[in-house]
Amino acid sequence: MELLVELQKRIPDGWFMRRLLPATLFVMAAVVGGGQLGQRHWNDLGLARESIAGGLRLSGGLSADGVASLVLVAVAILAAAFVVPLAAGAIGALASGAWPWWLMPLARRVTAWRVRRWAHPDELGRQSVRARAAGRHLRADRLDARRARTERAAPGSPTWSGDRLRATEEHVGRESGSDIASDWTKVLLSADDIPRTALSETRAAYDAACEALAWSAAFTILGAWWWPAAAVGVLLWPAGWLSLRRAVEALCRTTEAVFALAATDPATPTVSP
Repeated sequence: MELLVELQKRIPDGWFMRRLLPATLFVMAAVVGGGQLGQRHWNDLGLARESIAGGLRLSGGLSADGVASLVLVAVAILAAAFVVPLAAGAIGALASGAWPWWLMPLARRVTAWRVRRWAHPDELGRQSVRARAAGRHLRADRLDARRARTERAAPGSPTWSGDRLRATEEHVGRESGSDIASDWTKVLLSADDIPRTALSETRAAYDAACEALAWSAAFTILGAWWWPAAAVGVLLWPAGWLSLRRAVEALCRTTEAVFALAATDPATPTVSP
């Protein structure tokens, strides 16, 4: 465990823990689970041990086939470690509401569906009071939880994250007269170490949550060849989704605070209105 912690300190951005280690686990699950066990022998631990032992057997030296197999596995691990962040970038773009033009018809349908499901928090509060007065405490608790996570404005994006990010842009524009898109670099370069570190950490948390969703999708797809992988992917999805919501909330609050500090700090260059 200490070795893993030390490696994480030495490798920038936790690349080992966030990318290389999950990529290794995924490739091993694909090779052993999908390639050797399959659906028919999904729980054959003896066959799994034999497969792993055969791949690690070094007695008598490595043959040409053994070297080639190790090289292929290493290449697959590195490829997964580099491809998943690209997929996570696409997930991050979709989560932020920046859908490509060819998905805009679907985006409009999803946004319309979210508008139909949306209810004002005050209305949800009144429904909760009526439900609690009628003795339906479980429904009242559910309505209270929904009211706490519902924005006061109607959805304007296909995702909750997109609405939250747009609300942050509007709030920063009203409070400081700044535009996040055009003034982001200027504020970031002029900020002190603490605000800059906070922004970097919240952005890293957002990227990590998107990568968790990408790994969830990868393991779910692998379930077509070895179904326990699909179970892992399904379990990873809600954890990644909750992490994404927390990361978006933290990123928005940190961004609002940094721009507010930039607008009030006389030592900070004035951002353009």
